[in-house]
Amino acid sequence: MKFMSKITKILLCALGTLLAGHSLAQNAWVVGQSAPLSGSNASFGRDIRDGALAYFKSVNNSGGIHGVPIELVVLDDQNQRKAAGENTSKLLATKGLVALFGYASATLSLDAMPQAEKAGVLFFAPFSGAKPVRKPSPVVFTLRASYGDELEKMLAFWTGLGMKQVVVVHYDDEVGTQNLEVVTEYLSKQGKKPLAFSLQRNAKIDAARFNELAALKPEVIINTVLSGPAAQISKQLVAKGMFIPMSSLSFVGAQQYIDAAGDAGAGVSISQVVPNPSTSLPVVRECAKALQDAGVKAVMNSAHLEACIGAKVLTEAMRRSKKVGDPKALLAAMKAMGTYDTGGFAVTYGPNQHHGSKYVELGMVARGGKLRN
Repeated sequence: MKFMSKITKILLCALGTLLAGHSLAQNAWVVGQSAPLSGSNASFGRDIRDGALAYFKSVNNSGGIHGVPIELVVLDDQNQRKAAGENTSKLLATKGLVALFGYASATLSLDAMPQAEKAGVLFFAPFSGAKPVRKPSPVVFTLRASYGDELEKMLAFWTGLGMKQVVVVHYDDEVGTQNLEVVTEYLSKQGKKPLAFSLQRNAKIDAARFNELAALKPEVIINTVLSGPAAQISKQLVAKGMFIPMSSLSFVGAQQYIDAAGDAGAGVSISQVVPNPSTSLPVVRECAKALQDAGVKAVMNSAHLEACIGAKVLTEAMRRSKKVGDPKALLAAMKAMGTYDTGGFAVTYGPNQHHGSKYVELGMVARGGKLRN
């Protein structure tokens, strides 16, 4: 009996140790994010963070996923590729990390994706439709349509109106050059060739540079850069009394562009890869409430909404995961998700389907700063 008592004590002690370790391992679903919380794209980065954080808070307020809360760990990369890569290394070393989420651009994802692949950790919903984030990868899953989908829609609109002289404003790096190539490939089918106007990242468009752009005599400008330079182009056009139609990729950040351009933004079209935040779709109402409950004072914009929808899809993968807090189980759940309707916006994933949506709508900035579809 004494021998059995000792065995029982040893077993109970071992079980207690195992349970304690199990509990610690499942203390939270840790999601990592590198975002530009300061620097040239800070408002966009903060909106991405706030949209995701608001949804995760709403889930945690309802008891988490399988009784375990979601923790979003966000590091500032100042919109710098090198910093985003360094942040990724730190995040992957974070205990309990199950996914990397919502990086703000393809450029900020370039050094992060190989690290995620090496670690076998899900890299989900980067805010980009560029080619680098759509190359075959066992861990990279996107939420939005490709830039090819966006550009084809806007080019079909303008060429359908007879516009021939297309000028593409793009960054002079790997991602920007690829965006130019997408436009070139599309227009070549119509016997047309665009002109290119390249910018360094984080550079401003002063009067001299604008004059270089105007000298190309564009009939339409296709903008693939961020809100700052896009707004500078719009302001220069208005100041010089010039009317040249401009369309921007969703990359510009609709609300960020509207805030930066002010009245000069009226008439610019911006492609949208999620529904208009002013619609009454269930997922739009759900995300608006989550942001309000989280104390976000700003009116929900498309960046908030996309981040919130991404967070909802990631949460659904957690819910379907066969092992709480395990990155490999979460990755497997994402691959097996199939079609999931978030509430009026559906995504589809599978072993060979890593890009969830092809949804694209063109919105027009109206006077007063409203985006109309």
